[in-house]
Amino acid sequence: MSEGGYSATTRGIRVSVEPFFLEEQSSPDEGRYVWAYRVEIANEGAVTVQLTHRSWSITDARGRVQKVHGPGVVGEQPVLAPGESFEYTSGAPLPTPSGFMEGAYHMVVPDTGETFDAIIPAFSLDSPHAAMRRH
Repeated sequence: MSEGGYSATTRGIRVSVEPFFLEEQSSPDEGRYVWAYRVEIANEGAVTVQLTHRSWSITDARGRVQKVHGPGVVGEQPVLAPGESFEYTSGAPLPTPSGFMEGAYHMVVPDTGETFDAIIPAFSLDSPHAAMRRH
């Protein structure tokens, strides 16, 4: 993951996120702004874990919040042994030129059945259109 991303570690699970604006998929005149974000989930702990579900909170520039819950990520429920990591890229559209996302990955320790949430750090969705003022 390159510098300039966002990172949080919960119980040895490091979640790093790097968002980027997709100009070619966005239509500012139609109120559609699209971002992609690359996520790396790294197990820096001592036990194997499995990501079972995700929960996202997506907030646009007007303060409207969209909650997203679902099984796994990109159709997978990865199992991460100590030292392993999993990367994926996904996307999010907004009706405003900026916003932010945050959330959690719901993890289970297969050996014990214990569950915990690995925090997804809050990250900004910024576009070049956010600073523009139309008169």
